[in-house]
Amino acid sequence: MKQVGMTIWLTGLSGAGKTTIGSEVVNRLTTQGYKVEFLDGDIVRTKLTKGLGFSKADRDENIRRIGFVSHLLTKHDVIVVVAAISPYLEVRQEVRQLIGNFMEVYINASLDTCEQRDVKGLYKKARAGEITSFTGVTDPYEPPLNPDVECWTDRESIDESVQKVLQKFWDFQNVND
Repeated sequence: MKQVGMTIWLTGLSGAGKTTIGSEVVNRLTTQGYKVEFLDGDIVRTKLTKGLGFSKADRDENIRRIGFVSHLLTKHDVIVVVAAISPYLEVRQEVRQLIGNFMEVYINASLDTCEQRDVKGLYKKARAGEITSFTGVTDPYEPPLNPDVECWTDRESIDESVQKVLQKFWDFQNVND
């Protein structure tokens, strides 16, 4: 099986389901023999972007660094799955241009749903003023205008969302085979 490198970029609010969907996409593609790397925003922040804060400039730099690593892997025919809030349209577009083979997946869930799923208690802290510049509460999230795939994780099952992502992935691979 020949694969064409690409980046599957999952964006959405904290708690929307990016890591859950991304992990399952990676699992299914790996099981099928694809070379896949998973860059989860929470893990990347502890290694590659350690020391960056949450100002707009730092968030943009975080996404640029993830984008650069994704670009390197993609050009070597690796499938890269990124799960990162990446709240700003402009820097997502910049990363799309850098990478080229890029599939934007909007992991969409209502703010209420994300707050209910908040296992880390971050929304509660943001609402109490303990966290400033929290995306979706005190800092904006700019949803994609025309995502390649939109998963409504408060309305569909994990499997339904994963299948939508995989179908678009296979369409891309078949076109570029």
